[in-house]
Amino acid sequence: MNILAIDTATDILSVSLLSPGGKRHIEIDAGIRHSELLMETIDGLFRSSDLLPKELNLCACMKGPGSFTGLRIGYATAKSLALSLNIPMAAVPTLDCLGRHLTSFPALVLPVIDAKKDRFFAAFYRNGIRIGNFLDEDAGRLLNLLTQYRRTPEEPVIITGPGAQLFLDRMDPILVNLILDPSHKHGRSRELLEIVSENPNQFYEDETSGPLYLRKSDAELTLKTS
Repeated sequence: MNILAIDTATDILSVSLLSPGGKRHIEIDAGIRHSELLMETIDGLFRSSDLLPKELNLCACMKGPGSFTGLRIGYATAKSLALSLNIPMAAVPTLDCLGRHLTSFPALVLPVIDAKKDRFFAAFYRNGIRIGNFLDEDAGRLLNLLTQYRRTPEEPVIITGPGAQLFLDRMDPILVNLILDPSHKHGRSRELLEIVSENPNQFYEDETSGPLYLRKSDAELTLKTS
């Protein structure tokens, strides 16, 4: 199966392509330039893989949470490609992808995304399985939950995702035995590709679906109060 995976949920633009020639991946620290760079990046992957767009079987993107604008760009691109090529589209929760590479870590994993306003989008995982719901909480509340989910008070917890360093800056990581994932800043289109490759039907989206937002955007909140 030929699969295109797009991650625009954070500042890192990450795109992966699975084809008969293997897996290819491009990652760019794009900041706010996702809309400028995404299609160029996708085109480069197709050309390097000797694959034509019409040969694609599935297009996948991050479901959210993440950057409001980034999620919309990735979702719109994946949906447009799927509709134009008459192929399925899939979307996987961002936090599931952020923690995927740490499935074998023998303790708790906490992927975090900076949600602004001193809060974080986060979720807890053990052996690749999510514990509880997707969260929009401050660092103190996440620390309380972390204490509840630990098997022992000394159990290490690895913090990953683009908000990992900011989260650790809010507390004393040595005191509470928190470990910073060395690869926490990377995009996760490769992990997205792995997840949809294993069970694509589980993540199919229809033409009416949209990103997962854990809160309203600032623009929506302003409109509501005006």
